[in-house]
Amino acid sequence: MDPHQKAGYRELEHTADWALEVWAPTLEELLEQAARGMYALAGTRLAPSPRVRRTFTLEFQDPETLLVDFLNELLYYGEVEGVAFDTFDLRIQEGRLHAHLEGAPLAGLVKVIKAATFHDLNVEKTPQGWRATVVFDV
Repeated sequence: MDPHQKAGYRELEHTADWALEVWAPTLEELLEQAARGMYALAGTRLAPSPRVRRTFTLEFQDPETLLVDFLNELLYYGEVEGVAFDTFDLRIQEGRLHAHLEGAPLAGLVKVIKAATFHDLNVEKTPQGWRATVVFDV
């Protein structure tokens, strides 16, 4: 991905795990790009149907915890329900993330991601928006 785009993600070299750099104008868009990047790293493929919807709320104290909790919530849905998401409606209000997601059953994965971690985690607000680095345990 081109790091000059307003939003995106790219894989970073990492010794044992996978790492992802993510950027976007808003924190909500950063979460979406991180999810898309995580799914791309795993080689996630969705079945064409049936479409599924899920809604959840996460309370958070800081953007780092929010990013890790959000990605791990998505991994939970993949592991327990066998679904992944490609449509994101994310709203942050008063220390809560309200997530309305749409996706489909998993049609395949290249590699299973066990968890998003706090290892080398960095989330920062910049003049251009938000930027993060997240490492995944695989």
